[in-house]
Amino acid sequence: MRFQDTPIQRKLMTMILGTSGVVLVLTCVAFIGYEVLTYRQSAVRALSTIGAIIAAQSTGAVAFDNQRDATEILRALTAERNIDAACLYDKQGKLFSRYPANASAEIFPPAPLADGYRFVGGHLVGFTPLVQVKGSERFGTLYLSSDMEEMYDRLWLYGGIALLVIALSSTVAYALSRFLQAQISRPILALADTAKAVSERRDYSVRASKHGDDELGLLTDAFNHMLAQIEEQNTVLEKRVRKRTIELEAANDELEAFCSSAAHDLRMPLRAITGFTEVLLDRRAGDLPADAKRYVSLIHSGSAQMSQLIQDLLSFSRLGRQELTRKNVCLDQLCRDVLAELESENQPRRADLRVAPLPEVFADPALLRVVLVNLLSNALKYSRSCQPAVVEVGVIPGEAEGSPVIFVRDNGVGFEMKNADKLFGLFQRLHHAHEFEGTGIGLATVRRIIERHGGRIWAEAAIDAGATFYFTIPRN
Repeated sequence: MRFQDTPIQRKLMTMILGTSGVVLVLTCVAFIGYEVLTYRQSAVRALSTIGAIIAAQSTGAVAFDNQRDATEILRALTAERNIDAACLYDKQGKLFSRYPANASAEIFPPAPLADGYRFVGGHLVGFTPLVQVKGSERFGTLYLSSDMEEMYDRLWLYGGIALLVIALSSTVAYALSRFLQAQISRPILALADTAKAVSERRDYSVRASKHGDDELGLLTDAFNHMLAQIEEQNTVLEKRVRKRTIELEAANDELEAFCSSAAHDLRMPLRAITGFTEVLLDRRAGDLPADAKRYVSLIHSGSAQMSQLIQDLLSFSRLGRQELTRKNVCLDQLCRDVLAELESENQPRRADLRVAPLPEVFADPALLRVVLVNLLSNALKYSRSCQPAVVEVGVIPGEAEGSPVIFVRDNGVGFEMKNADKLFGLFQRLHHAHEFEGTGIGLATVRRIIERHGGRIWAEAAIDAGATFYFTIPRN
């Protein structure tokens, strides 16, 4: 998990422990480094002092070629356990005396080097001149070598102490961080919990608890004040919505009553017109001239179309108020039933019907039947000039796991895609009435039904290349 995604409590504890840990480590490193530096300086001073003393005592022995006295003087270095090798060189730079006395000559430099003390290969070595008085004749050189075991022992001791201090300090810092981070994280978590409750439950009456008068306390007050304002505005808005809903329901009731009354009043003269034209066509057809008979047929057809248009408008207006009765519907079986019904109405003309297995959906079966009747009847109508007419129903591959995308495709006359936005509007027709019958309400009804189910519908087509209508219906 990335650091920015971790809970704020863990972030605060990590920052506190990390900061204290870095400070402790840097402090211990600085302390140990200082100890190493001071020890090296003190070791140089101590060894140079010893070298000066031994050199002063050995000058006479080397000057008078008294090797036995020189060896005795070097043997006094046994009191300094860190000095592991020492020797005297004569005036010509030849090894004159050594310590330990039985040491191999190979451990000593073959000739003296420059005067002074330096660290070489984990040892402190130095060369001191043998003179009676500073600046006088030089009788030889003293070589001393001291190991650094004491410094390493100190480093191990200081390292152990540092680790112990870090462990104890980390424990104390952890305990303090658990206490201190709560002072910061508690009010922030309270704000987060309150915000989550508001987001999930839409309950603006909850309030975040305040834990102090610091900046977080001011933030909590501001957050609670904001919630109070939203709650007040919601209360006012809910009252307005309830009022407008009542007004809208009353207006819808009045509109529906008006539509029903208007439809009834319109149907009465239409029934009379239809009845009279049927009488003329049935009983007086032989007595009518050809032109008059044609005119009466047009009147009869127009009145029937007007009556169907009124019925379609009434059905469309009622869709918005009709309650959905959802249940699991076998779309495959419903589609086959609708096709069988439509095919029987279109006898003797037959079409090549291709229905792929369709999924089960959660929908109002009566309204879903209206959708299929409109889409399939349109597919049969607009492909009737094709030989053969092909109507295909299926599911887009790869879409069946979510809301399935169902399509109805035909190989009919199609339409231009620039007019696709007009398809689902009332009274919008892309073909002339004398070419294809219809009222221009069917696809508008289909869109309203699909949208009430929470789905969507769209179309793709090309002139003389057929059309495909797609729609989605949620599974549950």
